[in-house]
Amino acid sequence: MDFFMNTLGMQVLRHEEFEEGCKAACNGPYDGRWSKSMIGYGAEDNHFVVELTYNYGLGSYAMGNDFQGITIKSPSVAKKVADMEGCVKSEKYTTIKTPGGYKFHIIDEEKSGDPVVKVTLASSDITKSHDYWVGLLGMKCYEKSDDKLVVGYSDEQAKLELIKVEGPVDHAKAFGRIAFSLDRSELPALEKQMKENNQTILTPLVSLDTPGKSTVEVVILADPDGHEICFVGDGAFRELSQVDPKANDLLAKAMAEDKSDEWYLKKGKTKQEA
Repeated sequence: MDFFMNTLGMQVLRHEEFEEGCKAACNGPYDGRWSKSMIGYGAEDNHFVVELTYNYGLGSYAMGNDFQGITIKSPSVAKKVADMEGCVKSEKYTTIKTPGGYKFHIIDEEKSGDPVVKVTLASSDITKSHDYWVGLLGMKCYEKSDDKLVVGYSDEQAKLELIKVEGPVDHAKAFGRIAFSLDRSELPALEKQMKENNQTILTPLVSLDTPGKSTVEVVILADPDGHEICFVGDGAFRELSQVDPKANDLLAKAMAEDKSDEWYLKKGKTKQEA
């Protein structure tokens, strides 16, 4: 949280606590208590937002090569990370990792609107990725080569970039998913289309509850490389995703009440070691 808020300059938009694992595996392959914090540079209606899930009791995650980073344009962030330990500079950008090991690529340029430029995922086959994201999901292709594909639903939104990696895409235990809102009436047709094309449906149309907030309906898919994609009904999602003025207080309270570090120390280990 310190990294996202104080280094990247994002704000907490909402924070939610759950007593048991999500039936659509929103918190990964875990079945215990967890929380969700939405963080970004502005409201979810018109910004790309990061969803951070925290599984109580877990100290680390085995990482694969599936998530290749998020690119941000911001002179102020570029200045902050320029001399940070572990940063790697290239001609195009400076790469810095979160404490959990996730990469952010920072470009020292101003950008109107949302500073998030693109999210980059690994692909084992660019042609298959193109056929799926453009052919089946209807995204616009902005760039395509033998080793890169850039797609998106809108010129104004952050783009999805897929880059070629050698060998299979490894999701390990730290994987997440990318989400898009879609008119709720279109979700059944999307699910049907994927069935007819023999594509992977991880979670058929299902309702997901958030304590004290709207219930949303989702369909969760997987592309040829196993990248998870969540399509959520737009109407209910707009109600759920309203910026919560109490988000910072809720997050601070949850962190203060989480005694897992102390529990592990009593056992003679750090949480990460355990």
